[in-house]
Amino acid sequence: MKLRVMLFATLKHAAGTSVIEVTADDAPLTIARLRMLISEQYPALAAHVGTAIAARNREFAEPDERIEAGDELAFFPPVSGGQGWAEIARLADAPFSTDELVNAITTPATGAVCLFSGFVRGETARDQATQHTEWLEYEAYEAMAVDKMRQVIAEIRAQWPLVQGIAVVQRVGRLEVGQNTIVIACASGHRDQGCFEAARYGIDRLKEIVPVWKKEVGRDGDAWVEGKYMPDAGDAHQAGRK
Repeated sequence: MKLRVMLFATLKHAAGTSVIEVTADDAPLTIARLRMLISEQYPALAAHVGTAIAARNREFAEPDERIEAGDELAFFPPVSGGQGWAEIARLADAPFSTDELVNAITTPATGAVCLFSGFVRGETARDQATQHTEWLEYEAYEAMAVDKMRQVIAEIRAQWPLVQGIAVVQRVGRLEVGQNTIVIACASGHRDQGCFEAARYGIDRLKEIVPVWKKEVGRDGDAWVEGKYMPDAGDAHQAGRK
């Protein structure tokens, strides 16, 4: 199935066109799935479509809303009139540009960005020996993972209200040595307005509550890596957790 999608404002600028054509399989297609397909098929839009508003047949569309052939589809940024900083929470199954992420969460009022990026290590010192990793495979409980990424962003907002744009992007699938696995980026007007602390909190909190796992594949076989943190009732959606 081929879908015609209209773009407006910053999305139109990033794509260089006001209309794109997206190819989808015949499986049930939702707005959330369409966002992922746009990111995959149009990398220039990857940093924008995750926070864009979706419309189907000229009405705002929810992530789980089903798409039918012939639907009128559109993506556009929040309507002008209020100040809202970009918030990006998504899974990525292909390499992405950190420059595009930074560009998406900053404005002329931004003077500082703190960006944490995790990478696949080829060598790890462990028990007085060196473990060699050939590649990693990341798996996520996708719907819950994105929901919990948004929770991490909400908690950051509650604790560091001067932080502006926030991006949380986690890779899934097979990752080779040297590829980045996760990016947490926080922008602020000045470096002393929480961007350092917020980025550190973001990666630590992600490791606690976002359901993502990795399998290490090396010379001696493979193994899934499990954490030790067990979420409790306090880890449900509640902003401002310390």
